Amino acid sequence: MGGTVSTPDARSAAALHDAVHGLYERTPEYSAAVAFTRAQKVTSLSLLAVIVVGVVFARSVTLVLLSGFFVTWYAVTLVDRFIMFRRGLNADAILRVSDTVARSLPAADLPPYTVLVPAYGEPEVVGQLIGAVRSLDYPAEKLQVLLLLEEDDTPTITAAEKSLGRDAAGIVTVLRVPAAEPRTKPKACNYGLHYATGDIVTIYDAEDTPDPLQLRRVVAAFRDLDADADRTHTARTVCIQARLSYRNARQNMLTAWFTIEYDVWFKLMLPGIMRMNAPVPLGGTSNHFRRDVLQQLGAWDPYNVTEDADLGVRIAAHGHRTAVLDSETLEEANSDTINWLRQRSRWYKGYLQTWLVYMRRPGRLLRDIGVVPALRFTLLMASTPVIAVVNLVFWYLFILWIMGQPGFVAELFPPAVFYPSLVCLIAGNALTVYMNLVGVREGRDPLLLLAVVTYPVYWLLMSIAAVKGTWQLLFRPSYWEKTAHGLEQ
Repeated sequence: MGGTVSTPDARSAAALHDAVHGLYERTPEYSAAVAFTRAQKVTSLSLLAVIVVGVVFARSVTLVLLSGFFVTWYAVTLVDRFIMFRRGLNADAILRVSDTVARSLPAADLPPYTVLVPAYGEPEVVGQLIGAVRSLDYPAEKLQVLLLLEEDDTPTITAAEKSLGRDAAGIVTVLRVPAAEPRTKPKACNYGLHYATGDIVTIYDAEDTPDPLQLRRVVAAFRDLDADADRTHTARTVCIQARLSYRNARQNMLTAWFTIEYDVWFKLMLPGIMRMNAPVPLGGTSNHFRRDVLQQLGAWDPYNVTEDADLGVRIAAHGHRTAVLDSETLEEANSDTINWLRQRSRWYKGYLQTWLVYMRRPGRLLRDIGVVPALRFTLLMASTPVIAVVNLVFWYLFILWIMGQPGFVAELFPPAVFYPSLVCLIAGNALTVYMNLVGVREGRDPLLLLAVVTYPVYWLLMSIAAVKGTWQLLFRPSYWEKTAHGLEQ
């Protein structure tokens, strides 16, 4: 089963065409191939024109209305996030499958499983994949691992073949993806899906270290969830997202902040979202799908740079459910600030892409998932980057006020706006510190506790990344800015 597959044949050409154009040709309303529809362009330009006219002819009223709008949006988002957090604290918010149950599944009863590992320009980390795959507790005859490498990525292909020839021939297959735009991870995964043979499909990054029992836990969880759905006549769960965390939290302060963020998100926030029956924005790895449903949904959008979050929303829009499993996959946290900004700006751009895609037909979204889940979708996908941008403006105004109390700042924040914004400033910071402390309490790592205290510096980095991502959305919407790996020490 192992080795290298290079398929310049009719099947490969058809697979490549479908990987790039399939979703757009079948359901263009779910594709980000077109960043802004004509209606969205007209609406955005009209709104901008109204604001400009308002500033010119009624500057004070217009700016107060804008500041009041964003303060209100901030407050609603803050309350919603805390509700998610509180629900995520419940013991039953996340699925748990014990080691005993996972190991007790007979090999004969386990379904075929496909692991997709997309990698591009990563010769320094692709060798780590070998050890991770060898550690998976799953019958080799039922496990297909496809290492998806761009056909012109010679360094990574060479490193992979050298490692495979030495350590794991027969377990991993190198599948060369024909070079084509867009050069994105979802395009490679779509191509690999055409060669997948497993009933369940998952994605790991080349540097991931998954829980060895994760595949078995997923199989057990799917069976339990199916039984619950049959008994309660509820929607079927078609995706299970495992928890992600970082193994190099102590490398520097940036990796400590990043680890805190992930621990809160995957341990508490995502399980809370699951309990609220809202669309679950998936992580980029360790999401496990029923292959037949994944193909019916159109798989990943090659033009969306957060294809994982987009697919999570599409799952909900089609009446299916996503669950979160307490099984950890360790990744490498970005330790370089510039590298981190590249990655985070891409995430923010993708969140906005996803929101724009589903706002093409807001009425349909409301019918598909409901009013409250649709609102929650907006508060997650749109609020996360927008508020990060607005934070820069508000912090700047706050500093100006502290330094000299200029009159125009007082004009922007009359009492009806000032006091709610002050509550958001104090309560927002306090709640964030509290949630971060809860997220890191298990490890009791002094460095992570220090990182909680200095977390506002991380918010500044988030805001810079959000500005960059928003700018790229306008001019390079589907550009996948490469993130370097192999920097951990």
